Amino acid sequence: MFTRVREDIRAMYERDPAAKGLLEVLLCYPGLHAVWGYRLAHRLWNRGRGGRLVARLISHLMRWLTGVEIHPGASLGRRVTIDHGTGVVIGETAEIGDDVHMYHGVTLGGDTNEPVKRHPTVEDGAQLGANATLLGDITIGEDAAVGAGSVVTGDVEPGATVIGVPAERVD
Repeated sequence: MFTRVREDIRAMYERDPAAKGLLEVLLCYPGLHAVWGYRLAHRLWNRGRGGRLVARLISHLMRWLTGVEIHPGASLGRRVTIDHGTGVVIGETAEIGDDVHMYHGVTLGGDTNEPVKRHPTVEDGAQLGANATLLGDITIGEDAAVGAGSVVTGDVEPGATVIGVPAERVD
């Protein structure tokens, strides 16, 4: 557990040029705190029926404290960082790989009310710009970048950069 905490702190420190020290990151980064709260809630969620209400309550508390809403059923990889954090929403069936970096206002939203995989998959190393909206069971490829304010409703190839409404490839 402490290995992951150290990884998370180090990853945020390395990705944010405004960070002045590891202690500052530990104490003052709500996106990091939201990820840690999610990890606790996710463990309870995976225990099944008995832990799911408590998991949702922890998720709700973390949203209130950090401004970041991560459903405890979502799947987050290692060293996921959320810069600034406020307004981030990550839905129940979202899958996020390792070393993904996102900014405030990002939404990984669903596009159906059916009980199916309905939220995005974000592969390792992707970057999601501020206020980017990703909708549906789509895949953002490894090391892809989504520009700020973009609306993505289709798959993004690995390494590609997309911007706009609707998002289009620019590289």
